Amino acid sequence: MKRDFTVSTYKELLDSLEKGGFAFQTVHQFISDPAERVILLRHDVDARKEHSLRFARIQHERGISGTYYFRLVPESFDKGVIREIAEMGHEIGYHYETMDTAGGKPDLALAQFEEGLERLRDIAEVRTACMHGSPLSRFDNRDLWKHYDYREYGIVAEPYFDLDFSSVLYITDTGRRWDGDKVSVRDRSADASINRSMEGKQALSERYHFHSTREIIRACEDGRLPDNVMFNFHPQRWTDSPGLWAQELVLQNVKNVAKWVLRRVRG
Repeated sequence: MKRDFTVSTYKELLDSLEKGGFAFQTVHQFISDPAERVILLRHDVDARKEHSLRFARIQHERGISGTYYFRLVPESFDKGVIREIAEMGHEIGYHYETMDTAGGKPDLALAQFEEGLERLRDIAEVRTACMHGSPLSRFDNRDLWKHYDYREYGIVAEPYFDLDFSSVLYITDTGRRWDGDKVSVRDRSADASINRSMEGKQALSERYHFHSTREIIRACEDGRLPDNVMFNFHPQRWTDSPGLWAQELVLQNVKNVAKWVLRRVRG
């Protein structure tokens, strides 16, 4: 059996999506002018930024674009990496986590958000932002927007607020699996408490269930994917190195148990 979450498997997934006749758009492009059948390749650059750079190069070689959300931490923020990814035509976004770093204080969190956004915009255009969902934090970074409006800062979209997940299938490799809702603390399809467009609607993720990447590939080959899909990749999890692959597998299994406990403790 082939290993999942390798760069080779990632390329196979892109092959199937291209053969399936999908267009590829960034989050900003989709918000501005959505294609009829479209794939959004979203990447949360949480760590091992060189893995995200490799993903960006693979996509660029195929003439497709994705969106890369960068945190303001050394494991993610790297001017050279960000600039190179932007120069390949990919979208750069802000992976903000300021309610966490500000200890839940909205005024301080906003000041940190403004500072982080300016640092990113010194390198590349930034038109969308997406929260970082640290499972160990008791703060939800999206709560910042209960007090302020990100559109006042030239941010046209925050995926958890602005994508209608009843018409866009959202699948994420959170938990190093594609059906990680049971262990994910925050990275789940938006609901009406967060996203007003979801009021009275069912998220497509409640109808489509995949565990492995190859299950997604087979669904694409069989024409069973919906017209609009947003993938969320954490590129640090994807590697062809057997040692690093095994390390990530063990570490993520431990994290999944911890997140499962956290969800039940927090209700």
